[in-house]
Amino acid sequence: MNANVERTDVSAMLADLTTVGPEALEKLHVALEDAADREGILDVAYRTIDTPVGSLLLAATRAGLVRVAFDSQDHDVVLEQLASMVSPRILRAPKRLDPVAREIDEYFARRRTSFDVPLDFALSTGFRRSVLEHLPQIAYGRTESYADVARTVGNPKAVRAVGSACATNPMPVVIPCHRVLRTDGTLGGYVGGPEAKAALLDLEAAAA
Repeated sequence: MNANVERTDVSAMLADLTTVGPEALEKLHVALEDAADREGILDVAYRTIDTPVGSLLLAATRAGLVRVAFDSQDHDVVLEQLASMVSPRILRAPKRLDPVAREIDEYFARRRTSFDVPLDFALSTGFRRSVLEHLPQIAYGRTESYADVARTVGNPKAVRAVGSACATNPMPVVIPCHRVLRTDGTLGGYVGGPEAKAALLDLEAAAA
């Protein structure tokens, strides 16, 4: 009997949800987001934003921004990777990403030349992390070659490893791997594709 009562109650709740409008559902989601954050069970928050280089997925832990992904990388796959590599306690929670979204908007509006948000390097270790930590030191509107970066981080022969670090950069745009070119000045690879890399370089060149 109790089981029947419970099933009836659940059915009634589901029926109520089907009559709730999108605004009410969004309020419910925000309440869930706030409760999860307050209880300390929201390990990874994410949201998406529209930019001139397409939709970007942003994800952050309590320590800081941990992931930026282009639409071409398949946001669903990226979220699965985050759940596996960082924490399964992941939720769309735009509020935590508001500062990041604001700074990225300012960057594309040419009102910002560097990012001030805290970063979480949980997805990068060893030599790759050394490369990523150097990249923000490349001045806005300037570029370096893969060989330049290898020399700067203390391993002149590790040019290919620098390329690999840039190719697996978990926070493109914010960590500016787009400022690293081949020695002959050509673009080289880019996680968001050559068009996105060219667009970012053009943006910075026009504002520099």
